[in-house]
Amino acid sequence: MRRVPLVTLVVDDYDEAIRFYTGALGFRLAEDSPRPDGGRWVVVEPDAGHTGAALLLARAKGESQRARVGDQTGGRVGFFLHTDDFARDHARMTAAGVTFLEEPRHEPYGSVAVFQDLYGNRWDLLQPAV
Repeated sequence: MRRVPLVTLVVDDYDEAIRFYTGALGFRLAEDSPRPDGGRWVVVEPDAGHTGAALLLARAKGESQRARVGDQTGGRVGFFLHTDDFARDHARMTAAGVTFLEEPRHEPYGSVAVFQDLYGNRWDLLQPAV
């Protein structure tokens, strides 16, 4: 079996990113371990026991990485958060201060709305059609 267990997301600050992903998005902090270089190994995931990729929150080092924070995919939607209840999660995220860039749409493939994370990376909140 092959899979992609982690995707790196470059962030400005570990604690700020943890608060956003666990608070506003309702993710679970799976790991927060110190590294010998003074950094941390921080992993957040949508739910315990999920089967998709988790996020490795990696603090930017140097100007080149700092320039990528919030624009890791050149302004395109780069991350996809699937849900089994779009209305519930959209309402909860909106109440938590998440910025949605459009009104919810109902497409042949499902209900979707683009939102941005605390740094400006674009995400789809998506409930796939059955």
